[in-house]
Amino acid sequence: MNTANRRRFTLLAMSIAQGMIMVDITIVNTALPAIQRSLQMSAGSLEWVISAYALSLAALIPLGGALGDRYGRKRLFLLGLLCFGVGSVACALSASDAALIASRAAQGVGGAVMSALTLAILTDAYPADERPGAIGVWAAIGGLGFGLGPVAGGLLLSVLSWPAVFWVNVPITAVGVVVAAVYVEDSRSREHRPLDLVGALTCAIGLLLLTFGLIESSSYPWVSPQVAGSLGLGMALLVAFGLWEEHTPWPMLPMRLLKARSLATGCGVYLLAYLAWAGVMFYVTLLYQNVDGWSALRTGVSWLAMNVPFLVVAQFAGRLQERISSRWVMTVGCLTGAAGVAGLASVAPSSPFVLTGVWYVLAGVGYGMLAPAVASAAMRDVPSAVAGAASGLLSATRQVGTSVGLAVIGAIGAAAATADWTSEVGAVPPALRPAADGLAQHVAAAQLGLITATLGDAYWQPAADAFLHGYRVALAVAGGCILVAAVVAVVGLAGAPRHALRATNKTHGVRVSRGRSQLSARRS
Repeated sequence: MNTANRRRFTLLAMSIAQGMIMVDITIVNTALPAIQRSLQMSAGSLEWVISAYALSLAALIPLGGALGDRYGRKRLFLLGLLCFGVGSVACALSASDAALIASRAAQGVGGAVMSALTLAILTDAYPADERPGAIGVWAAIGGLGFGLGPVAGGLLLSVLSWPAVFWVNVPITAVGVVVAAVYVEDSRSREHRPLDLVGALTCAIGLLLLTFGLIESSSYPWVSPQVAGSLGLGMALLVAFGLWEEHTPWPMLPMRLLKARSLATGCGVYLLAYLAWAGVMFYVTLLYQNVDGWSALRTGVSWLAMNVPFLVVAQFAGRLQERISSRWVMTVGCLTGAAGVAGLASVAPSSPFVLTGVWYVLAGVGYGMLAPAVASAAMRDVPSAVAGAASGLLSATRQVGTSVGLAVIGAIGAAAATADWTSEVGAVPPALRPAADGLAQHVAAAQLGLITATLGDAYWQPAADAFLHGYRVALAVAGGCILVAAVVAVVGLAGAPRHALRATNKTHGVRVSRGRSQLSARRS
């Protein structure tokens, strides 16, 4: 088979993996009520169906990249794909909440390895001039998978039971394994670098604790041991990881590599952009399902107004980078996405959907530009020896940004909604005031049926108004985060040439040079 066809099938395999990871993030959400009824799960256990996957994914992405660099990226990618498939089967067959949560964690392990290596494999397979277009397709498929998850979940649940949302991964996994095994060429570090076990474990445990603390912030106060203790210890371990990487002779991820501004800038933009987007999708879903009464299927279908533009623009954005710099593609994408989010912040339950659709299109166009531009710019100066670790760092940044967004923007919106509700219920009869005060958290989550069941129909509108206030504050903060990402892109990539840095940066065993980066044989 000629090289061009092999590259196309490599792109297909990587896109299948990325799309499946993103589908799984959203498709399971649509099945949560059915899972809860079938397995008689508590609210806390139900949260861990999502959180166990997120924890594994965030904590193990950098380790998966480092293992791929050492033992072979194709080999580790296939293991990750198989682990994800086996985890999906285990989820579908789960007969208890404990079994399902453990199986979701196994899915996350496989997803972490795949997510860490897809971008590194593409970077190795494609030459620099063709790489932006390939990464654009990869990013588009991932974004399409994220948006189609609720649609696919709604369709499956309309005719089948909840295990179907996990069984659907099995044939996709099989296709991905066959394509990757036949067509993907293996790559790894050309140096026989010892595995940085201390760095790998410190990074993984630090990210695990950081993500755990963020997840628990939705259930406990920020000053509680579960939140503050986990966040503090997680940050301490990540600082220790940075210090260790500076001084060990064979680091998993040389810290000075981040002085290649393209990688550092890409990580910063990804963190802020996906922090914002996680909060946006959370609140928009609550607005249309809990306030307007839409079904999960209708909500998911409406997201096509956002995902189709994302899919189309992401492919053209890759080619656009061949004509103008990634810096400006990324910046314009951030500004367009921020405009879309600002528009979404202005909608109300009474707004016609055609207006919301305009803001969806703007947001889709913006993220369709910035996502492939970030991935392409971040990886262009990364030496082959640490491409897996660098790809893992970029993917971990996106995942941590998503977790932070759900926690931080959710907390800001909830605080605003609670404050508004407190003022709204000032006239509640004294006999109902304790109940009204205790419902503030449910108002923030737009659980309006529970409000009316407790206080009466007269309190539906005050509760909806309080939620809408929190919604607008949360989306305003999200839009601000995307604007900050635009500033990071402009400043971080200022002066960088179109395709690669001209300067040579010497790091721990790494030399970054124009064009394809090369590995220096010398030790630090």
